[in-house]
Order: sequence, then C-alpha cells, then structure tokens
Amino acid sequence: MAAEVGPDRLELTEAARFPNGPVRLGDTLHWDVLALYRGILDGLRAAGAQAPLDAVGIDSWAIDYGLLDATGSLLGNPVHYRDARTDGVAGRVHATVPAAELYATNGVQELPFTTIYQLVAAAGSPQLAAARDLLLMPDLLGYWLTGVRRAELTNASTTGLLDVKARTWSTGLMARTGIDAGLFAPLVEPGERVGELAPHVLAETGLAGPVPLIAVGSHDTASAVVGVPATGERFAYISCGTWSLVGVELDAPVLSEAGRAANFSNELGVDGSVRYLRNVMGLWLLQECLRAWPGADLAALLAEAAQVPAFAALVDADDPAFLPPGDMPARIAEACERRGETPPQGRAATVRCILDSLALAHRRALRDAQELSGRAVDVVHVVGGGARNALLCRLTADACGLPVVAGPVEATALGNVLVQARALGAVEGGLAQLRALLVRTQELVTYEPRPDEAAWMAAERRVHP
Repeated sequence: MAAEVGPDRLELTEAARFPNGPVRLGDTLHWDVLALYRGILDGLRAAGAQAPLDAVGIDSWAIDYGLLDATGSLLGNPVHYRDARTDGVAGRVHATVPAAELYATNGVQELPFTTIYQLVAAAGSPQLAAARDLLLMPDLLGYWLTGVRRAELTNASTTGLLDVKARTWSTGLMARTGIDAGLFAPLVEPGERVGELAPHVLAETGLAGPVPLIAVGSHDTASAVVGVPATGERFAYISCGTWSLVGVELDAPVLSEAGRAANFSNELGVDGSVRYLRNVMGLWLLQECLRAWPGADLAALLAEAAQVPAFAALVDADDPAFLPPGDMPARIAEACERRGETPPQGRAATVRCILDSLALAHRRALRDAQELSGRAVDVVHVVGGGARNALLCRLTADACGLPVVAGPVEATALGNVLVQARALGAVEGGLAQLRALLVRTQELVTYEPRPDEAAWMAAERRVHP
C-alpha cells in the first residue's frame, strides 16, 4: 500500500497484491517466506514507479518467526502457527512455570501457538541448535531489506517472552523454559528508524535512496488500533479479519487472575498504550467455508443469510476444533451435533450460524473487557475486512447493544503509514490527533443497535450454559 499523508490528507493506493498461503511439507505446515519477500520487492518496485518513497514500514501477523544461522542465513521456512507441533506443549510449560505466574509477567492470553510454546516444541531440533538469531516475521523481512536486526515492541509483546510491565525481554522466563535469550534482537519502539534499504534492494526495486525503514506497530493489530477513528477514550475496537481482536485501549496492563481466567491479553501498543483484548476465532470460519465451496458468491450468500432466522444454529466460535484448516462446514455441523442442536441446513444457514456465533463471541468479549478493565464503552469500532460485512456489523451492534462504527477497512495500513508520517514530521501529535485525521478523511458507516437483550441472553445461554 502506498500512501500520501499530510495535515489534512490521508490517501491509500494499492500498489501490488500477492498471495500468502501455507505450504505443507511432510507433516509440517510452513509459510512460504521467500515468496512473501519477492512479493514485497515487487510491491516496492510498483509503489516507487508511482512516486518517490520517503519511507517504508512493515506490519504482519504475530507470533511466527524465522531462525538465522551464524552467517545470517535463514534456517528453513518458518513454521505456521496452525501447525500441530504445539499440541499439548502449554501444559508442559506450565509444569515448569505455572500459568498464573507466567501471566503475571507476560500478561498474554493462553493460545496454544504462542511463540513461547513454539520454541519449547522446537527444543532439540537441529535448526534451533544451529540458530544464532530469531526474528519475528516483520523483523525478518526488515532485516532482509536493511541488514539490521531489531525486534519491534508491539509484536514482541505477543510472544509470551516479554515482561509487559518493564517492556523488556523477560530473560527470566526464557531461562526457566530453556530458551536461549541470546537469540533475541534489541527492542525498538514504533516510530524509531531501524535502518535504510540496502543498496541491493534499491537496485532490485529501482528506488532512489536513501529510503528509511521505520518501525511501526509491526503487529498488524497494533497498527489497526492506531487506525481506529475514535473521538474519545470510551471506545472498544474489533479488528476483524481472520481473527477478531476484541478489546479496549488502556494506559497500563491489567494482570489480574480474573483477566487470566477470561483469557485476556495485554499486548503493547503505540505511544505506550496497552491493547487489552481477547482473540476470537473470527472470519477464519467463513474463509474456510468458502474454500470448501469453490465458486461460491459471498455477496449472494450474505444476502441469503440475512433472511435465515436468527439463532437457528449456534456454535462456540472459539471451539479449538475450528483452529486447523480443513472442511469447516463439516466441523460446524459436528459441533452443533455434539451440543444436541440441529446443524445448519445449506450454505446460507451455515453462514448465518457463523455470523450469529461471532456476534455472540464479540458480545461476551466486549462485556468481559469492560468488567475486567473498568473502562466503560459507548461505541464499538469495527475495522479491517470485517467492516465490509454489513450483516456481521449489524449483528454485533444488536448483540452488544451499542452503536457500531464500521471502517476503515484498511485500518492496519492507515495506522502503519500514520506512524511513519509522524516520524518524518508530515503530521504531528499523539494518537488522538492521528485519529482525528482518520475521522476527517475516511468513509465510515454507523449501525445503530436494535435491542433485544432477552433474545441475545437466551442465545448466549445455549452456547455457554
């Protein structure tokens, strides 16, 4: 994405697009990271052909990493977080560091694929034995562009290996879990200049240097939250895509036992903020259904789903059975049968089941976020690809009993470029000022709730008796 940013201007243009699909090799699910790097080079070349670039920033998903040997070469394709190697590993870690003690340091919800569990699962492997550096995905790509090895803070906070209060790597946790602290790069804050695009990168992309690489909220959710067009503090956000990240923005972490039991994360954000949130399975459920239905027309399915009676079938959106890739329609039907419910009949009914269930999960997470943080909420901002899904936005407004402001769809890219632009002096101010620019320049849609609290309470009791 290429952007032009000024005090009253914020415009994005899609420069290039490339696929990002997992590759199964033997029993292991990998990322095709070299194809991603090639796509980035192609994208930089295309963006630079439109206009000179003043800076570059990278964000991506969290948790996954690449390992480098003593020469700086990559030791194999990074493993995908949906790979089965972490099955059962959390229990092994908690036998050494009890879950409550772990949470008191890292503040991260228990997800089976978090980096700490991936590294424990990889213990004893030849690759890990040969590794001298570990870089999370955006940091790895940044290293290839600049030759500089750094770890951006917002993404580092998702690994389970950061002390969330001290905002530093927790060498104590690393030592207790057998993880080599020497693998981890120095931390940088969003807005810091990491380095400049290397000469060979400039030559390959045709860019005129110098072009700095600026650390942004490199965890895509951190950038997406910068891209929330909020006008005050009493807001919640749902960064809605493959996952739904549901939470509030705070000034300090909440490390209570109640928060741990409710599976809330304290992930670090831009300008010293904390993203207090819970991961909900998200539109992955719908994406996998569409993969199982080649040629399906999503717009037509959503229109049909809107006519399906509410709550005809419901599932727990966070059921671990939905985590791996595979035949999602069949797994949804099986989940209904396990709970003694009639499975959805047909594709439109399956889509309605997914969206009703997601709205219920949003409702629960939002209620818990308010209760656990003490932060009251007046409005819910849905950003990311899910902002295009009018039915999901409307159902979320109804479920939460609050207005939903949908958009911007490209909140992650907008948050990314706003941090870059501020570092370059093109815009000024804190998060409130950056968000005011979003309000002035982006198209937003508001969904007012249609309250039916009794119906939503009854639906919730069916899923969580």
